Amino acid sequence: MRYLKRIKGDASFRKFYRKKNKLYNSIIVFAKKEKLKNLLIYDAINKVLIKNKILAPKLLNEKYNKNFIEVQDFGNQRIFDVLKKRNNKFLYFKKIIKILNQLQQIKDKNIKNFKDKRYTIPQYNKKMISDEANLFCDWYIDKKLSTKNKRLFKKKFNKIIKDLISNLKFKDKVFVHRDFHVSNLMLVNKQIGVIDSQDAVIGNRAYDLASLIDDVRLKTSISLKKKIFNFYIKKQNNLSFDKLKNDFEILSILRNLKIIGIFTRLAKRDGKKNYLKLIPHAWYLIRIRINKNKVFKDLEYLLNENFKRELYEN
Repeated sequence: MRYLKRIKGDASFRKFYRKKNKLYNSIIVFAKKEKLKNLLIYDAINKVLIKNKILAPKLLNEKYNKNFIEVQDFGNQRIFDVLKKRNNKFLYFKKIIKILNQLQQIKDKNIKNFKDKRYTIPQYNKKMISDEANLFCDWYIDKKLSTKNKRLFKKKFNKIIKDLISNLKFKDKVFVHRDFHVSNLMLVNKQIGVIDSQDAVIGNRAYDLASLIDDVRLKTSISLKKKIFNFYIKKQNNLSFDKLKNDFEILSILRNLKIIGIFTRLAKRDGKKNYLKLIPHAWYLIRIRINKNKVFKDLEYLLNENFKRELYEN
């Protein structure tokens, strides 16, 4: 098929192809594995975003029985690539915070997919957050600790994670993209489009903010991180700074523990070893949030005891 060109994918089981047409290009999303999430749910969430005036890929055609859908082509310009070339990154981050605010104002919790069946956006409950953090234990510590030490580490780790989740202040009631960072934002005709939304949940408002600011792929200064955080606060009505900071730091650490586990899994299970180079920055992000915060005292001690070099030398 000469009009189809394979394009770079992501960390999922999906494959992407650019389809060249006379009037427009489109993207073929192929997913034989996990196709419910990667095709049906992806389209359902995109419909929610479009309904709420957020730019997302529109469905053009579906061949679910053949494991693919065809969606609008947003081109190749990721906001990640734009920011890498700009000195004043904050101008773009202000635009992104505007989109985040739009996402968090979404009230739709269920919508019909292209099979005319209703999909309800799931709740990001405590078990889900805990299970994701435990990917760190499931994949990363495997060759780092002895069998005996692994069992002891997991026991302590699970209790600490449970305590941290119990310390979250905000209720789980806003739309959460769950992978909201600049590699999943596209520059489309001077607008910003949102992609990769199939894992969306209803959860804590600090999660997507942490995902954006403490992005493992894009290195930003501490001062820029603070500016983005403060700008987000400024745009909210009567939002507690202390509550947000508390939840932001907890969720940033839990997310980056998850990322270390996922990136290790991608390397070991799927042969995607290029993700390993991002792990040191994930450790750095954990370190800057864990420092000088008493709520992380037990976690810092446990990580320092077992992963001192990783935590402090990156």
